[in-house]
Amino acid sequence: MTEQVILTLNAGSSSLKFALFTAASQPKRLWSGAIDRIGMPNTHYQLSDARHTVVVDEPGHLGDHDMALTRLLGAIESLPGGLDLVAVGHRVVHGGPDCDCPKRVTPALLARLRRLTPLAPLHMPPNLAGIDAVRKTRPDLLQVTCFDTSFHHDLPHLARMTPLPRAYADDGIRRYGFHGLSYEYITETLRQDGVDTDAERIIIAHLGNGASMAALRGGEPVETSMGFSTIAGLPMGTRTGDLDPGIILFLMQEKGTSVDDIADLLYHQSGLLGVSGLSRNMQDLLGSHEAPAAEAVDYFCYQAKLHLARLTGALGGLNRLVFTGGIGENSAEIRGRICAGLGYLGIEVESGANKAGQTVISKSGTRVIVEARATDEEKMIARHVAAQLAIHPMSHRTGTEG
Repeated sequence: MTEQVILTLNAGSSSLKFALFTAASQPKRLWSGAIDRIGMPNTHYQLSDARHTVVVDEPGHLGDHDMALTRLLGAIESLPGGLDLVAVGHRVVHGGPDCDCPKRVTPALLARLRRLTPLAPLHMPPNLAGIDAVRKTRPDLLQVTCFDTSFHHDLPHLARMTPLPRAYADDGIRRYGFHGLSYEYITETLRQDGVDTDAERIIIAHLGNGASMAALRGGEPVETSMGFSTIAGLPMGTRTGDLDPGIILFLMQEKGTSVDDIADLLYHQSGLLGVSGLSRNMQDLLGSHEAPAAEAVDYFCYQAKLHLARLTGALGGLNRLVFTGGIGENSAEIRGRICAGLGYLGIEVESGANKAGQTVISKSGTRVIVEARATDEEKMIARHVAAQLAIHPMSHRTGTEG
């Protein structure tokens, strides 16, 4: 007997991260993996089972996302258990002002998303390439887009505004917020663990190669560190975070730096990599004895502390702080350094619990509960796809997604 499964895809410019889940209301992860260096020499394909044991690890050459997806779908067909792929869920970074929830892929939706490409020029093309590759390879499958901006769709009006003339808002220039799938997963997990999220003022810190924070009150987001673009807010692996726009004007007007070079500088050369001159990887920097590496870590923690304190102003206080993401979940040192000196906010970390990687790392009796939790954006996508399958159980058989 075959088992129906959902495929989740997170397509980057040269990568394809994926996971396979059971097509149930509470999906269970069966397999996961990634294809890296698509379109480059030495493409790398890796597959792990539900226990995170690597079962396939091989090089090859895959020239584009179509080839990578064909390779992946072929691998799915050869997996044990007689898996029947019925739907695909995609992480899409930007949904624009109109997408407040996951959407089934239709020609009209795709046309709208292509028009949003200028709002996220580095993320949207590969996201759309993943959708196009599935449509070309398996047009019968239901496809669902899950947007990182949806979680923040109903931010308060003041939190959505920019200080530009009002006419610019008509062109979609507003604050959006990102990492929404991660925030949604953490919020749901808190509720499942008995936390009354409606009654608490919560900050979630998603810290990884991309980094941001979100403030929740009454169970809903009220502010976030990212805004119009994925560059804003905290410094990241290679992205600047907040930057005085006068610097950009200076580089363009006085140094003759082109728009393309400015974009490359802001997205690819700055952040931890730019400050350290060594690596975008926090683990590498923490293990280095070079002074610039230490300064990059100091700068990251300092900026994170500032953004955390800023978000408490939007909340009017704080009851719970949750660290997540690759750095937030795994680096006790970074968590401790960000929280150091924030006792005036009620934040006090218990060193032993923090170093042991316990869920609750705050001192007993302090005003703010501080936690470290794993996020799971893929599982969040799978849940959304399962919900769509429940609404449209036959769409994957009829190709009605367009």
